[in-house]
Amino acid sequence: MAVDIQPACLGLYCGKTLLFKNGSTEIYGECGVCPRGQRTNAQKYCQPCTESPELYDWLYLGFMAMLPLVLHWFFIEWYSGKKSSSALFQHVTALFECTMAALTTLLVSDPVGVLYIRSCRVLMLSDWYTMLYNPSPDYITTVHCTHEAVYPLYTIVFIYYAFCLVLMMLLRPLLVKKIACGLGKSDRFKSIYAALYFFPILTVLQAVGGGLLYYAFPYIILVLSLVTLAVYMSASEIENCYDLLVRKKRLIVLFSHWLLHAYGIISISRVDKLEQDLPLLALVPTPALFYLFTAKFTEPSRILSEGANG
Repeated sequence: MAVDIQPACLGLYCGKTLLFKNGSTEIYGECGVCPRGQRTNAQKYCQPCTESPELYDWLYLGFMAMLPLVLHWFFIEWYSGKKSSSALFQHVTALFECTMAALTTLLVSDPVGVLYIRSCRVLMLSDWYTMLYNPSPDYITTVHCTHEAVYPLYTIVFIYYAFCLVLMMLLRPLLVKKIACGLGKSDRFKSIYAALYFFPILTVLQAVGGGLLYYAFPYIILVLSLVTLAVYMSASEIENCYDLLVRKKRLIVLFSHWLLHAYGIISISRVDKLEQDLPLLALVPTPALFYLFTAKFTEPSRILSEGANG
């Protein structure tokens, strides 16, 4: 019978796994890697992850879930252009694919069958990169203690991307073949081909930079939403409120960016103090209003025309 033979464990993430428990008697094994779904506590014992994800954790997962959806919509719009009326159906299909993938991922995660997950709390950046903290007591032998200390925030994203890819390959080709008659045979599947490129990129991004994204995603959302809103309004030659209201599509794009602004602001504030943080949402329309008030000084239509002539 294995017993606890070491007074302490080396390294940040090495722990002793519980082998036997009978009443108040607990017997632990030697120091090593904790099983999946567990992480070490302050006493270097492997403990099951039983906590609920915090609001910030859900916002992070929401951000990672939005990335493929936004990229789907971008490439659908990019390759559909004005030639086809099927873009709307493809947008809805992409939303359906990502929604079903998210629900399925939650249902297959522990506990299985419910839209709920149990997790370990993220304490510091190194929790995402436990493979970098395997100790070498004699500088010769390495004790491998790599495990998912942020369970399941790291691997659940990969599972979600896998379901997104499978659902896309099952649904999208049939839909595009039926309704994308306004596009040529070589163009109608380009949005699907684009997804076959960006899904591996997103996977590598999560594998390498998951921890960095966890801490930086609110600022990434704000910066990208501001830049893309400015680029879209200038490319569409929107210089006043009438130009903005003349087409429903422009309003949809504007409201989508406002939702992203609000998402980023909530993620930064974490709504720790609700009465203090909610007034920050009043800043959401500020970038669009600033653009409209200053567009007459920059004249984006003149800049675009000169760039085209040049």
